[in-house]
Amino acid sequence: MSMANLAVWLLLALSSPAIQVSSFHLPHPTAQNHLASSTTPTTRTSPSSRLYSTEPPSTTSNPLSIITKSQPSNRKNDLMIGEDSGMYNFDNEKWGALGEAGWVTFFVAVATILTAVAVLWIYPGTGYGDDFVHFLETDIAHGNPHLVTLAFGIIFPILHSGLASLRPLGEKIVGARTWRVIFAFPSLCLAYSWIVYFISHAHDGMQFYDISQIGWVHGLAWCTNFASFLFLYPSVYNLKEVAAVEKPKIHLWETGVIRITRHPQYVGQVMWSAAHLAMVGTSFTALTMALLIGHHAFACWNGDRRLEAEHGENFLKVKESTSVIPFQAIIEGRQQLPEDYWKELFRAPLILIAVGSIGAYFAHPYMQAGAALVQSSGLSPGGILDPIFLELN
Repeated sequence: MSMANLAVWLLLALSSPAIQVSSFHLPHPTAQNHLASSTTPTTRTSPSSRLYSTEPPSTTSNPLSIITKSQPSNRKNDLMIGEDSGMYNFDNEKWGALGEAGWVTFFVAVATILTAVAVLWIYPGTGYGDDFVHFLETDIAHGNPHLVTLAFGIIFPILHSGLASLRPLGEKIVGARTWRVIFAFPSLCLAYSWIVYFISHAHDGMQFYDISQIGWVHGLAWCTNFASFLFLYPSVYNLKEVAAVEKPKIHLWETGVIRITRHPQYVGQVMWSAAHLAMVGTSFTALTMALLIGHHAFACWNGDRRLEAEHGENFLKVKESTSVIPFQAIIEGRQQLPEDYWKELFRAPLILIAVGSIGAYFAHPYMQAGAALVQSSGLSPGGILDPIFLELN
């Protein structure tokens, strides 16, 4: 999960490495449901052919129905070993009872983890986020904000990518759902603190340039920033998996943005960082952007390693037909876009992300006000767990 992604979705779901923070299939419909329509009623098909059907979907009189029920593209040139990303069928959605894999359980789970983050980390009177930042500022950086963001840029990747790498072992010990919570909680806490610190200190340090008032620069930066949010890793589409309502899996995706780049979150982070650095040309912002891009560059290697460990030969085949550099595999002829490729992009998760990205833009003044409030609140030593720590000592 990148800092940009977390800024939008932090209050909606658990997720990035972080980041990888490493989900909006808002629902995760079964492959049989969304592809049964691609076979004729009189034809018997095997489960695998239903999962990876290449037949074009039936036409519909209502053009908006493609949002409520995703239509598969013509995948006749695909390997048919990876999943179709972003598939969504509103008819499959159920509120369900608490404890079931429905949206009631999802919202309760999200509210619970965000309440834990607020109480144990964000609120100065009970949490330890202010103590952590104060420690970095005084004991580590001695008042230098560049060293503080550098510390965040070292600690966060180690914790986030480290826990992601320990996932196979952790899931064997505590289970997939519990490990997702163990992974998400510290990632959310550190992401929150880093985001707030960045917003508060973005203009610190040396000013290399100031082109933010040039109209076309602002417009280009806005468009680049908006497009960067569309380069989320498809696993982020499945919110129920992110919140551990459904069992988290290491998915092998083959469609959607994966055709353009195998590591869309890395590309999106580069775009987001370039856009923000264009608007805020300071040494502090430049260092923070470099740290974020560096972490995501490492995640490309680490992500490939984890996918190969999980999917073996199938991943190597998908790797051969895709690229990290956007459009490289397409230009080299290793990837062929279907004629109806737009169907893989015009899906409910991506539309919701686009709307959320626009909302995040207009929420910038509130983000800045919130960060200023956190800064002015100062340090409130200790937290709600102090009695337990004292008793242990």
